[in-house]
Amino acid sequence: MAKTSLLVILGPTASGKTSRAVDIAQRINGEIISADSRQLYRGMDLGTGKDLEEYGGVPYHMIDICPAGYKYNLYEYLRDFDSCYNNIKDRGNFPILCGGTGLYIESVLNGLQLPQVPENPTLRASLAGKNLDELTQILSSMKTLHNHTDVDNVKRAIRAIEIQTYYEQNPQEAVLSTPHPMQDVVIIGVDIDRDNRRNRISKRLHDRLDAGMIDEVKALINSGVNPEDLIYYGLEYKFITQHVIGQLSYDDMVSQLEIAIHQFAKRQMTWFRGMEKRRGFKVDWLAWDLDKDKFAETVINKLVL
Repeated sequence: MAKTSLLVILGPTASGKTSRAVDIAQRINGEIISADSRQLYRGMDLGTGKDLEEYGGVPYHMIDICPAGYKYNLYEYLRDFDSCYNNIKDRGNFPILCGGTGLYIESVLNGLQLPQVPENPTLRASLAGKNLDELTQILSSMKTLHNHTDVDNVKRAIRAIEIQTYYEQNPQEAVLSTPHPMQDVVIIGVDIDRDNRRNRISKRLHDRLDAGMIDEVKALINSGVNPEDLIYYGLEYKFITQHVIGQLSYDDMVSQLEIAIHQFAKRQMTWFRGMEKRRGFKVDWLAWDLDKDKFAETVINKLVL
């Protein structure tokens, strides 16, 4: 039987997946590669739930690798994942991919390779002024929309149209995006019921607000990060920035943000269930509150080391 090439620990926000990955890594000489689309940015700590103290002495990767305000993309993630993964393997350690960004996880597992798509100023000018619904219609006429994040704001929708247009104009480059799935992967899902998930999300939100999440956003803006760039990142950074710049009262910010995080967690689970039920990935789900030693032992017994 071939050795396990990669362990994936996935789950919705507030499911406790990072601590599970750390428990396992400590037992198998593992290193963790983050699959979180916002923990990439430096200075965005409380709002993304980095909780770096959780890692203890376990090496981690793909966290704090670019400045706040930057627009990191899937091409860059796949490029940087490959570098981290190969480096970990070359040193004889075990790679563990952990996170909740389904697009990143699924693209890695599919072995997706993307060309670097340049900006198209002419196309962008032609799309300027269109609203999100109009852009969504344009994009849906070009491809089947599987990824909600492509169209969750105007900037991302324009970028998605730009990428799809590039593929249509450069079909030889689009061949690179043909998936070559990774083999011998074990995927573990952290299974948390809706009520416990909602309770943990609400408690964590208020804990982070008490810990200074608003001050974190103010510090980012004061350092020169454009408020619109923070709004682009969504969730905590969107609603807290809107509060800081006077668009939302504190109570409205908290209320709308809490609803948005619950909706986000639901979308994460929809993605993960889709991976399992419609796109052929085998996910072994383990209870979020399973004893830590039992959880780690169960996972390790599924690996070929």
